[in-house]
Amino acid sequence: MEILFDQSGLVPCIVQDWATGEVLTLAYANAEAVERTRATGELHLWSRSRGELWHKGATSGNVQRVRALRLDCDGDALLALVEPAGPACHTGARTCFFTGDLEPPAPHEVLPGLERTLAERAAERPAGSYTVELLDDPARIGEKVQEEAEEVARAAREESDARVDEEAADVLYHLLVLLHARGRALADAGEVLVARRR
Repeated sequence: MEILFDQSGLVPCIVQDWATGEVLTLAYANAEAVERTRATGELHLWSRSRGELWHKGATSGNVQRVRALRLDCDGDALLALVEPAGPACHTGARTCFFTGDLEPPAPHEVLPGLERTLAERAAERPAGSYTVELLDDPARIGEKVQEEAEEVARAAREESDARVDEEAADVLYHLLVLLHARGRALADAGEVLVARRR
């Protein structure tokens, strides 16, 4: 499908994190920006305030590697799925959408947020942190994943849906700790699932 640029030669471009699905920003692109993005594999946009082509992250180093460009059904909006090298927002925030109704987080934000919290705990190592205790004992992490998997299976056989949800949350938490301890992320397992669909 052909991109339908507006009368100013621009198309809105929603920028979304490839791995987490979180929306990072809304910007604009012109035909040249789209061409440069496709040619380089890194996001290029049009700065309306400066009136010039803008290579996202060229000065900050926070480039955004483009994994996919998608068009909406009308062809008048672009979606860029990116792997960000750092914060997307000029303020230094991970996403430009950090104000407004932030609580409670949307369900799709929980696991990426938990992964960031695990990284913070590993770096800061606060006293009394259960996560730090687990990270310091890799064998225990595997045992906890096994234990929690059995508990969710038992809940599925014998208990309420609410208990299944609670035990599933425990499995996910411990699994993410295990992945983090191995230098892996949920997105790495997601890539395996994508490959299995082919």
